[in-house]
Amino acid sequence: MFDLQNKKIFVAGHKGMVGAAVCRRLETEACEVIVASRDELDLTDQEKVTNFIGNQRPDAVIICAAKVGGIYANSTMPVDFLENNLALQNNLIKASATYNVEKLVFLGSSCIYPKMAPQPIKEDYLLTGALEPTNEWYAIAKIAGLKLCAAYRQQFGHNFISVMPTNLYGPGDNYDLKTSHVVPALIRKIHHAKMENAPSVEIWGTGKPRREFLHVDDCADGIVFALSHYDEAQHLNIGCGSDISIYELAQKIAQVIGYEGRFILNDAYPDGTPRKLLDVSKIAKLGWQANISLDDGLRATYNSFLQSSFV
Repeated sequence: MFDLQNKKIFVAGHKGMVGAAVCRRLETEACEVIVASRDELDLTDQEKVTNFIGNQRPDAVIICAAKVGGIYANSTMPVDFLENNLALQNNLIKASATYNVEKLVFLGSSCIYPKMAPQPIKEDYLLTGALEPTNEWYAIAKIAGLKLCAAYRQQFGHNFISVMPTNLYGPGDNYDLKTSHVVPALIRKIHHAKMENAPSVEIWGTGKPRREFLHVDDCADGIVFALSHYDEAQHLNIGCGSDISIYELAQKIAQVIGYEGRFILNDAYPDGTPRKLLDVSKIAKLGWQANISLDDGLRATYNSFLQSSFV
């Protein structure tokens, strides 16, 4: 048990969707949360990161910062996704080790698993097969991060852990169609179709791939739970334990928005992994589970979208 009371916790990437949710969750704990904007701290600059950790001396570090994006972004900017993520995570992990940070949590991604992994995906399936080509650059960076945490545990005994969230959505998501994931992309497309009385909305791919979607506030709760309760070298899956097809997801979002048009499937775009559902039995045995249903989460997310600049 890592007691959060009176702890000083640095949340890297607090402006992002996950980082912001983690900060909201930590407000309910008797701890001090430290953050730094990009103007204050360039996480890809090793010297600046080392000096920041040395000056602040946090008791714990949660690495939510990452360069993220959907299939289009991953396939068109492979250098950015590999180079930037390797730099920022390596800097934070190394600096935390240098100054003996008591505990570190590294966030991976479910794309680290093989494209054709058995379902649901257990933690043990890591590195048992080829990755999905459309996001392998991001996946390789994340695998390197979790392995670096494990290496520091093995060689120096540092309490560094890794958690693997499934596909996330929620307030603060990215609605830029060139870099967004599927939930925010569909929300924006379907909302504008309704506003413009468009008869149809295009869905990239066949609509058949199945995905698990976890509300970001549930994810944040799982991360803080792992910070407090988990201490093993193997990474820990965080998900809701159920999945849905992309086409079914589009239908749910249309119901939330009140759009009654039809969907056109454009199979010229890649589907990505056929199915991706995490086995969450390990974290469930520790006493944690997701609480926000997909229907409730989508309604709340759409309300958040209506307050954004993308409306």
